[in-house]
Amino acid sequence: MKNNETLQKNVQDAIKWEPLLHAAEIGVIANDGIVTLTGIVDSYAKKSEAEDAAKKVAGVKAVVERIEVKYLGSIHKEDEEIAREVLNALKWNWQVPGEKITVKVEDGWITLTGTINWNYQKDAAKNAVKNLLGVKGVTNNITIESEIHDAVEKKQIESAIDRNWSINAQDIQVKVSGNRVTLTGTVNSIYQKDEAQRMAWNAPGVWFVDNELEIEYDYSLVD
Repeated sequence: MKNNETLQKNVQDAIKWEPLLHAAEIGVIANDGIVTLTGIVDSYAKKSEAEDAAKKVAGVKAVVERIEVKYLGSIHKEDEEIAREVLNALKWNWQVPGEKITVKVEDGWITLTGTINWNYQKDAAKNAVKNLLGVKGVTNNITIESEIHDAVEKKQIESAIDRNWSINAQDIQVKVSGNRVTLTGTVNSIYQKDEAQRMAWNAPGVWFVDNELEIEYDYSLVD
């Protein structure tokens, strides 16, 4: 059981534990499992790292991310230059079908669109560009349309979730309708919720995953 003060301290410690964030000034506010992150960092990679670190802390139900990315005055790239580097990064990443992805850059913010076959390719596209110098944020609007049109195997997804050591599969229900998978039930953390979703996306033929898992954690006013 954790109170707000303990959860705040746990998130602060998790953020400081990441090598990329040792010197980052990131504020943390915790309120009944909702964690708000504030501050200014000098790269989008640090912003993403802080959010990921917070999500992995037990007791965090939601993360409100208000971290701002500001590069030093001497580090400035025009959108056209960033766009070229994004296209090159996608081109040279073997996991990403770059020819199927459209890139928009506006004031350092990247928007990715297009239709590809697998969710891991969508994740790889974002990961390929988020650390580029000058990037302030990434919106990943890529959609999934699998080349596999066979029915999605519910049992395969259930087995994959059951194999994952970090998830209590007994509390998760899987529903399959055509190419859509719906997850319901309860988990203990955002990390577990994301992991269950990742398992579902790995199934052949999945186009959509509705993650309706609820995060349950026991809070107390005292430790």
